[in-house]
Amino acid sequence: MSAHRRVLVGTLASLMLLGTAAGCSGSSEASTTEDTAQTGRIINVEVTPIQTTEFLEQIRLTGTVTANRDVTVAAEESGVIRALPVPKGNNVSAGQVIARIDDRILRAQVAQARAQADIARELADRRSRLFTESKVGSELAVLEARSNAQQAAANLQVLTERLNRTAVRAPVSGILDERHVEVGSMVSMGTPIARIIEVNPAKITAGVPERFAGDVVPGTPTRVTFDVLPGRAFEARVSYVGTAVNPRNRTFPLEVVLPNAGRAIKPEMVANVEVVRRSVHQAIVVPQEALVRVEDGFVAYVVDESAGRPVARVRQLTLGASQRNLVVVESGLVVGDKLIVVGQNQVADGDRVAVVTTPQTAAQAAPTPDTP
Repeated sequence: MSAHRRVLVGTLASLMLLGTAAGCSGSSEASTTEDTAQTGRIINVEVTPIQTTEFLEQIRLTGTVTANRDVTVAAEESGVIRALPVPKGNNVSAGQVIARIDDRILRAQVAQARAQADIARELADRRSRLFTESKVGSELAVLEARSNAQQAAANLQVLTERLNRTAVRAPVSGILDERHVEVGSMVSMGTPIARIIEVNPAKITAGVPERFAGDVVPGTPTRVTFDVLPGRAFEARVSYVGTAVNPRNRTFPLEVVLPNAGRAIKPEMVANVEVVRRSVHQAIVVPQEALVRVEDGFVAYVVDESAGRPVARVRQLTLGASQRNLVVVESGLVVGDKLIVVGQNQVADGDRVAVVTTPQTAAQAAPTPDTP
């Protein structure tokens, strides 16, 4: 065979091999494309089962602690302070003596008035008997004697009351928080003696925006926490709701009374007050981050396994009240649905999914309540 013929045969053989390879390659690519079309993409998601729970819509307020009673005790008599029997910071009971004013002059005046009252009463009795039994004297003299006896008795009563007021007594039970005088101080009527604060119970005051005027009434449940008392919460009810709205900040006052036996709650502390506005029973509550905003509202995706393989299905939602990062779903979800909470922004209706985990519904972290 000539050299030219051998080159021609080799070229034909190479062309045949290339055609066979190209045909095999095209078959493989077609098979891969067909498999991809049949399987589609699979997206990993996390789901949580839909359950019903009680949902509380709350009004969140910032309040201030005030003493249930805060009384400044003043002197009701003039004189020199002779004794202060209760140290500052101690508990006092209503009626307990917290200061004594020098009473020597008043004691002498009381003794004198008592003697005058006794003689005036005796004189009135004798004149009355003489006039009644022997017609001695006159009816006018009897009336004058009785009047003198009454005036003497009244004078004795006044001086006795003034003597009693030299012992300054606590009008309420509480803590003697401040003392404004010392032994030897000269005081007159109206001079402040001490300050008594009743801190058990403690009173929380807060301003409620006027738009909630129809929602807050006495007896409404509340929950109170303090940043300086972490891990503690107090459950109570509204004890007082103001009648008028403050024109400067458009709020009305609210008061809540809390037990405070341990004195942990102190006046002027800042309180976080949560007032229950509405309670929804058997509500479907979902985290807001599980929702997807669309043009006409919100949707959610659930996992549907009815077709033999898990796929994502879109649900149009009607939403209700919300609180923090939770929202009530009024329609669109039912108990038992597997709500996609991770991966919802990557799926579309009908996409195949793989559930990688099913976390429990996250419990809201909350301090342990202290119930009165």
